[in-house]
Amino acid sequence: MQAKYISYQETNAFSAAVLDYISGKDQLKSFYKYSPDFNGFREAIKNRNFNVDRSLLVDTLQQQYAAVKTTPMVTEHIKRLEDSRTFTITTGHQLNIFTGPLYFIYKIVTAINLARELKQEFPEYNFVPVYWMATEDHDFEEINHVKVEDKMLSWNKQAAGATGRLDTKDIIETLTAYKGYLGIGQKGLMLSRLVEAAYTNNTKLSDATRELVDALFGEYGLVCVDADDHQLKKQFSEIIYKDVTEQNSFKFISESNAKLEEIGHKPQVNPREVNFFYMTDQLRERIVEEDGIYKIMHTDISFTKTELKTEIHNFPERFSPNVVMRPLYQEVILPNLAYIGGGAELTYWLQLKSNFDHYKVDFPVLLLRNSALVIDSRSEVRMQILGISHKHLFANTETIKNEWVRAHVNLHLSLNDEERAISAIFDQIKLNAYKIDKTLSQSTDAAKTKALKLITNLETKMLRAEKRKHKTSLAQIESLKEKLFPNGVLQERVLNIAPMYVLYGDEFIDSLVAFFKPLDHQFTVLFT
Repeated sequence: MQAKYISYQETNAFSAAVLDYISGKDQLKSFYKYSPDFNGFREAIKNRNFNVDRSLLVDTLQQQYAAVKTTPMVTEHIKRLEDSRTFTITTGHQLNIFTGPLYFIYKIVTAINLARELKQEFPEYNFVPVYWMATEDHDFEEINHVKVEDKMLSWNKQAAGATGRLDTKDIIETLTAYKGYLGIGQKGLMLSRLVEAAYTNNTKLSDATRELVDALFGEYGLVCVDADDHQLKKQFSEIIYKDVTEQNSFKFISESNAKLEEIGHKPQVNPREVNFFYMTDQLRERIVEEDGIYKIMHTDISFTKTELKTEIHNFPERFSPNVVMRPLYQEVILPNLAYIGGGAELTYWLQLKSNFDHYKVDFPVLLLRNSALVIDSRSEVRMQILGISHKHLFANTETIKNEWVRAHVNLHLSLNDEERAISAIFDQIKLNAYKIDKTLSQSTDAAKTKALKLITNLETKMLRAEKRKHKTSLAQIESLKEKLFPNGVLQERVLNIAPMYVLYGDEFIDSLVAFFKPLDHQFTVLFT
């Protein structure tokens, strides 16, 4: 595979907040601590003061990997976490079945490559790429489906509570359909065997996901962390109690949101008064405070303040952070240097810094994950025939079609010169009319507007008539756009890794690792 790079601005697919962040705009600098470059990392390495229980982290990870036949590099990376010179480079995502959309893969590769680049720049330190498994999320409808080309596969079941604890015994029908798509070709079979092993060797979705991700990325030393754990949560218990009872995160994040809005950026998430769920098997419900009593919604469970403190002390694993408190938990239990996320994640992390400051937890370097468009060989040939560049692909379909027609017809379809000539004529008429009667100026302007509108309408009709002569080529443009931008959005947000594995096998991930440049802040176009 080969790669080309274009700026994120040219894709028209990223928010103003993201573009301002990667451009280093001054107005956002109070919302983060370190710049996303080597200078920022150098400063972060110098300043970070971790209170992480490294021995506990290593013991927990070794227990979580006990049933996984992982690689020597993963085993070594876990051991290295005991060393104070070792940092984690973390990304996180939900437990989408069969890895979900492609950007799940892109997040992980970005973490792997960033760890490599940092090791080259700072050889005296170690950097371990980490996938934070969002095992505590309870939005089953967000993870129970996967799209392979034009077919949607869904895992249909009655589910409640944390998705990481879900039993995978009834996923067989969906697994069979997925394997059916992968087919019997050598490349597809490679992924088919990995997926089947992961989902049949394990009874919990968290364990199945770990095994599959390890099978795909173990050779690169990626470590998967499941933070749904009593001992890990115990390190966070003091903050849990303070935040539930004092509602600090609500206060500080609300203030940050207001400041972001003042500079024209819409906050991605809104905090609640209490930003924790109460979680047991088959249950993950919001905690609300009413007159000093802490109630678990849709249940009969409630706690006084004293009872709450006892419950958090004895069962910290029952208190699950929501989207605004999960990042704080992550930074408390990991020796983390950087967090890698998509555009929406990066925006909500910008909302959180004041809350980190309040709890005296170091804020990591924020990095936008790499994004990519993969163009298969047939589409690449079609683009060459049509004369469409990689950069031009990111325009909307009608713009591409209009510009293609203008570039491929003998007639000059633009009437800009004629519009300027008519405009000049009416300006002269207006000047002459004004000398006769000042009130005639308005009539002249109205006549000019009407004439220019007629010219614009005529130009539109000429373009429409020319399009009718090129139906085949324009249909090919529509087909090309729909294939590469399904449903009009970036390919990575819709497609699964399956079509890529059928076409490229192991070469697909190898190519991502070869071409992704985390600190270059550019969009990657991959083609053959």
